[in-house]
Amino acid sequence: MNQEEKNGGMIAKIYRDKDIQKVDAKMKMLGSFQKLDTYLFLNIRFISSIVVFLLFIFFFQYGYLLAPFLTVIYYYLFTYYFIDAPLKKRIKQLDHDALYFFEILTLTLESGRDLEHSLEVTVENVDTEISREFQQALYEMKFGKSLLEALEDMKKRIPSETVNNIVLNMTQTSLFGNSILDTMYHQIDYLREKQILEIRGEINKIPNKVSMISVVFVVPLILLMILGPFIMNLLA
Repeated sequence: MNQEEKNGGMIAKIYRDKDIQKVDAKMKMLGSFQKLDTYLFLNIRFISSIVVFLLFIFFFQYGYLLAPFLTVIYYYLFTYYFIDAPLKKRIKQLDHDALYFFEILTLTLESGRDLEHSLEVTVENVDTEISREFQQALYEMKFGKSLLEALEDMKKRIPSETVNNIVLNMTQTSLFGNSILDTMYHQIDYLREKQILEIRGEINKIPNKVSMISVVFVVPLILLMILGPFIMNLLA
């Protein structure tokens, strides 16, 4: 029995291999500890879409007109709620945790440990989303994977380009025998600069947000105060 028959059964044949692989890649990026299986997600989405379609057909007036349109909306909202939105949230969390994790890793490397032992010490003392992914990579090494193989597989579970670029630089440095410390110093400087730019970007958005609030709330209130007496006179 192959993996498709084992996990998906007959309903798995509804989906193209390309679609299954695309969803599976996204599911892996949700992290090592996410509970929703790819085939389970596909099957739930398909079956629930059919249920939504039938509900509109049988229980709503003009359901035969609304059902196709609303079912398509439900189909894409289901994907967004269970995959796309969590992925965006996870990318933001990974980027936020990156600076702290790699700073601790660099301090551990400065003590003279190699990359593998430095990672072991770091994941034992840092409890973040990135730390748990490195912990999973170290766990896979116990079953025969090399450090480079485990880190390459870990990159498939990381949706953050920032973190993946750092991991790529780490693996290349380790592969070619260059100074891992110099690489980490550059990466930490990059993360700090990136964080500063993001903060500046948020600050630059404040005037626009204030302007929108003013237009929506303050301007109508001022107009009401100015025109209020005139309106009252007209009503009187």
